Amino acid sequence: MDYSAMILGITGQDGILLAQLLVKKGYHLVGFGHQESIQRNQHLMKICSKIQFSYGSMSDADSLKRTIQENNVSEIYNLAAQSSPGLSWRLSLESGEVNAIGAHRLFEFVRKIRPETRIYQASSSEMFGEVLRSPQNEETPLNPVNPYAVTKAYAHRMARIYRETFDSYISCGILFNHESRYRGMNYVSQKVTYGAACTKLGIKISPHMNEQGEPIVRDGKLSLGNLAVTRDWGFAGDYVNAMWLMLQQPKSDDYVIGTGVKRTVQDMCQTAYEIVGADWRDYVISDPRFMRPIETGATVADASKAEAKLGWRATTAFKDMLADMVEAHLERLRQ
Repeated sequence: MDYSAMILGITGQDGILLAQLLVKKGYHLVGFGHQESIQRNQHLMKICSKIQFSYGSMSDADSLKRTIQENNVSEIYNLAAQSSPGLSWRLSLESGEVNAIGAHRLFEFVRKIRPETRIYQASSSEMFGEVLRSPQNEETPLNPVNPYAVTKAYAHRMARIYRETFDSYISCGILFNHESRYRGMNYVSQKVTYGAACTKLGIKISPHMNEQGEPIVRDGKLSLGNLAVTRDWGFAGDYVNAMWLMLQQPKSDDYVIGTGVKRTVQDMCQTAYEIVGADWRDYVISDPRFMRPIETGATVADASKAEAKLGWRATTAFKDMLADMVEAHLERLRQ
């Protein structure tokens, strides 16, 4: 069997973790992304000898088409995206070009050039938006409320169209929030665990800045948006295994991936600060500047289909995930 795969968007959290997984499984691996982002990614550099890199962008049709033509792989994982719902309000056009049209380009190029190649499309629980049913499964109506979610809904629907019209093998993973030490610093999970690490070390003014150009921790305080926001958070390392399992099935399909447990941002703060022996209420404040214009509803996964058909379930505890993220921040801050 030809164990070969291409990861589009290899420099992100999921790309790094999936690359680590596929390298362990003995895959010939091609990584696609911006050259500068790949070359400065320290985590990828640790396994770079096992990866063949191809440089380009989902918004650059020529580079994407060329990469598909030059690399005859059996699996393609599309993880390339402007992946921040909050940032998508400021980058709505860019988000659409990469997340929606970029995915559409991929489906079309593979259909014409490598029709036997299996595709994993990264969909998102953000597509459920102002939720109409809870918990959410593969049949829950999509009701997106931010630009990021709309772009993901476009790609998700287009994947189904290609599946039904052209018999393309495209499986969509509707992933709920998933975190790890590789998450970008603009995500709430990283801000919370970073804030807890700063508290542990007594850092009052943090070296890392937030999207307002201010220290993430200032005067010993971590500023966040709406602390009542509810999400289903799991460990990204578990979720990339689900991606791989989807492409090992005889037929392509859609799968919801999540833990089935609802938690608030406040719950996350409480757990992270408990890990460092502190009371979050002494260090975290809610700042209206970090609240979204429209907030996605209380999303929580019904992943029973993934458990039944893929044999998948989340195995990493919420506290263990946050503890590893806190430890990663402590290591960097001590350096």
